[in-house]
Amino acid sequence: MRSRIWMGLGFMCMLGGQALAEGTVDYGKIKHIIVIYQENWSFDGLYGKFPGADGIDNAGAAVSQVDLKGNLLKNLPQPNMDEKKKRVMDDRFPKDMPVGPYDLSKYVPITGVTGDLVHRYYQEQVQIDGGKMDKFVAGSNNGGLVMSYFDATNLPEGKLAHQYTLCDHYFHEAFGGSYLNHIFFVAMAPPPFPNAPAKLVAEVGPDGMPLPGKDGAVSPDGYGINTLQSVNHPHKNKTPEDELVPNLTMPTIGDKLTEKKVTWVWYAGGWDQALKQGEEGDEETGHLSTHHQPFVYFKNYADGTKAKKIHLKDEKNLNAILDGKDGRLPQVSFVKFTALDDEHPRDADVMRGQQHAAELVEKILGSKYGKDCAILITYDEHGGRWDHVAPPKGDRWGPGSRVPFVVISPFAKKGFVDHTTYTTASILKFIENRFGVEPLNDRDGKAANLDNAFDFNQAP
Repeated sequence: MRSRIWMGLGFMCMLGGQALAEGTVDYGKIKHIIVIYQENWSFDGLYGKFPGADGIDNAGAAVSQVDLKGNLLKNLPQPNMDEKKKRVMDDRFPKDMPVGPYDLSKYVPITGVTGDLVHRYYQEQVQIDGGKMDKFVAGSNNGGLVMSYFDATNLPEGKLAHQYTLCDHYFHEAFGGSYLNHIFFVAMAPPPFPNAPAKLVAEVGPDGMPLPGKDGAVSPDGYGINTLQSVNHPHKNKTPEDELVPNLTMPTIGDKLTEKKVTWVWYAGGWDQALKQGEEGDEETGHLSTHHQPFVYFKNYADGTKAKKIHLKDEKNLNAILDGKDGRLPQVSFVKFTALDDEHPRDADVMRGQQHAAELVEKILGSKYGKDCAILITYDEHGGRWDHVAPPKGDRWGPGSRVPFVVISPFAKKGFVDHTTYTTASILKFIENRFGVEPLNDRDGKAANLDNAFDFNQAP
């Protein structure tokens, strides 16, 4: 049966022996979907100067920033760096920059690294400030860096965005950081952590910020909200046993694809090494970030299961397939790079990460799979960086801030900026509709599909 989605009612016509409603978008030409899941940049942080996009020039009042009490800020605090696990002032930056977005390349080369920025569950909600987007500096531990951007317009991924489709109203699914967003990416639901140790449970003040010394990885009602380690491997070495998240049992997109006999794999750079050593690596090869591996947290992919061996593999296995040396490309591939290649501030430089992604895209498009694929490049969350567009109204979990999203395919619209409002759930919606998979819940069930990014009438 050909994959399709129903865009409305109308007269019925016959296509390949199947009745299709008038206005139907037929995704049957796409045989392979590859999602490249990068790290920690807001849309304005990389594409705020992209021609035709809703960028920094449209920011208006969101450029102004206030403190936690609502008083207008006049200057940005000097950015800081992580040095030997301590925060030190970064003297590459002036001490008295005015409040507003600024070009980071004036102080740090695109091949350089900066300090990190807080990107946690409660802090992002404070930063968004009900849609005003005016407490990013106040809610951060690196306020002077919050308003910085690199213009990625002509970087490797930016060039792909010029050639194909850039979506400029795509928002990450859950408030906060990588752990919660990776779990939502595959399950569209928060991870419960019943009976978590008291030292992990957050306490929040009336301003929405955690009380001093009381920020935590678990919400007061028992959900994992910030970085936690799985009971399965790989997990961060020396994590106390009682702090390891018990196996999660809610359904995932992987489960749904397996039920439909759709082939899929999560490819991770450094996976094989991490299984042997935990979160270990060196400056040349990088390392796998354990909390970026969502399926590890689920019972169906626990240590010793057949499913773990089948569906969780090293990025080098993907390259072997594309090089024609081993196996076939799954119908759905999720790709997570090592910490050196994922663009995460502090751990990686943007140019290296962009180049790594672009090289993978080039390899896919140049392979026998290039003629029938859809490649989606996006970011797990905003990394604590400012963006001027308020996220759509949601629930206690999100959506969070706007992040970049590039659609690459022979069937993607060319040189197009898609202004449709999407969230991370839209990726699952796209996969589900293509392969006839039931949604996990209302988040993906009611999400906008990626229809506007494609034109199947154009020649591939």
